[in-house]
Amino acid sequence: MKKIAMLTIAGALLLGITQVEAQKPGKWVKLFNGKNFDGWRTYNGTGISDIWKVEDGAMVMTAKGGGNLVTEGQYGDFELELEWKISEGGNSGIMFHVHEDPKFKQPYQTGPEIQVLDDEKHPDSFKGAEGNHKAGSLYDMLPPTDLKAVKPAGQWNKAKIVVKNGRGESWLNGKKVVDFPTKGPEWDKLVENSKFKGWEGFGKYDKGHIALQDHNDKVWFRNIRIRELK
Repeated sequence: MKKIAMLTIAGALLLGITQVEAQKPGKWVKLFNGKNFDGWRTYNGTGISDIWKVEDGAMVMTAKGGGNLVTEGQYGDFELELEWKISEGGNSGIMFHVHEDPKFKQPYQTGPEIQVLDDEKHPDSFKGAEGNHKAGSLYDMLPPTDLKAVKPAGQWNKAKIVVKNGRGESWLNGKKVVDFPTKGPEWDKLVENSKFKGWEGFGKYDKGHIALQDHNDKVWFRNIRIRELK
């Protein structure tokens, strides 16, 4: 009996270790090598416009009309880190769980957006409700809790987006500025009270591409990496 009990305990411990191991995040993977656009392409298309360039280890949309970029890979639960810099008066965004389909002309039609913005000079900063259009916000849904976390136009900002088990986080320069649902009644209520109310595909996908937005303004991205959370 004692031997059986010991085996039972050992088995339980082994199962516990196995479960913990399974919950560990995956390895960090670079999404941008600082040299070219390997692993990226135009949303709903192939290739990349020459308006997007690589300069000093950063990808740069140098003028309007560069097109939205998406990762080749798709991600469900993940942790994404990157740095962004916006031009004076500029606007862009980072979207996740983006689904490609010709009926969806823009990635924001399906993918929730974390705002990239010059809060001081872009007019969108003063629209929306309670700051939910400002940098770091879950765009048009939830504002950042710290409006001073963002650095001004022309300076690098470090962003982190975490999505796991139906919850999401937006981090800006080391501060968690938004905590949000990605599904369920709480999410549905946020959508109902936003510009995305009634949009066919918005927030409906649990897995999709990461997208970088062309909003006709110069924007820089660098040090982009991701790890899957399982």
